[in-house]
Amino acid sequence: MKKILLALAIFAIAGPFGPAQASHNSDHKMKPFVLGAKASGSMKAVVADAVGKLKGAGFAIAGSYSPYPTAVVIAVTNDALKKAVAKSRYGGYGAAQRVSVTEVKGKIQVAYTNPTYMASAYRMKDKLGDATERLAKALGKVREYGPDDDEAMNDADLREYQYMFGMEDFTDHFLMAEHASYQAALDMVEKNLAKGTGGVTKVYRIDIPGKQETVFGVAMKGKTKKTREQDDAYLMSEIDFKPIRSTAHLPYELLVSKGRVFSQSARFRIAINFPDLSMMGDNSFMNIMGSPDAIKGALTAVAGGEN
Repeated sequence: MKKILLALAIFAIAGPFGPAQASHNSDHKMKPFVLGAKASGSMKAVVADAVGKLKGAGFAIAGSYSPYPTAVVIAVTNDALKKAVAKSRYGGYGAAQRVSVTEVKGKIQVAYTNPTYMASAYRMKDKLGDATERLAKALGKVREYGPDDDEAMNDADLREYQYMFGMEDFTDHFLMAEHASYQAALDMVEKNLAKGTGGVTKVYRIDIPGKQETVFGVAMKGKTKKTREQDDAYLMSEIDFKPIRSTAHLPYELLVSKGRVFSQSARFRIAINFPDLSMMGDNSFMNIMGSPDAIKGALTAVAGGEN
């Protein structure tokens, strides 16, 4: 109860996600996701069609999974994208672009992360223009979406983004564990993902060229009352409720850099994709207050760290 009261006090001072930190000048405003197309037919057929188009546009499929029965997420990359993110410190977080196929009320939505938005949010030197063009060519581009237009952010807004004063920005990612070497860190993460430690399993692995850096995309399950707040399906049931779904928020990442294992703060990782999430009420941040700590705990266990 004390934690909830403290959070309410912080929210009351800082205000909801996004606006308190956004300078909103006349530069190009961006949103986190792109609706490629609305499709008909079976999920299996639409996924197969999307995979074929992605491969035809020069992408490799790094991995895929179904976080819940009405959705499939496909992680894609290619040599150009890996080389682009390698230019930036911790750029590996952006090595996978995420494509989602989601069934909503009998209709299927094909969508994907906006690489240009991601490049700004993750403070990259390269704007990932090649990936942006290739995804649009492969899957189409109806419109960018996520927050309302008045919550959209430009490059400067995104590079300094915090969802409220005093909370994490991109540079405040968590050091989950330290190991004797890059290989030792990789071995630990691979071993624990294979075991499903903490309800976490591997969706993809991408090695960044020319660096001792690897990003893992991970699926999270939480079958008990104690662990449900880390669960992909539970989390998205609370925050992803708009008519056009933001399924490509998933999966979360672990980043191995040399002998260290990092993850983004869930408070940043959630807010950067849902900057207009309300403080209280139905489908609000208050409903997932325990999720950031639950996610951190599960990923720390996978990294071989101590909770």
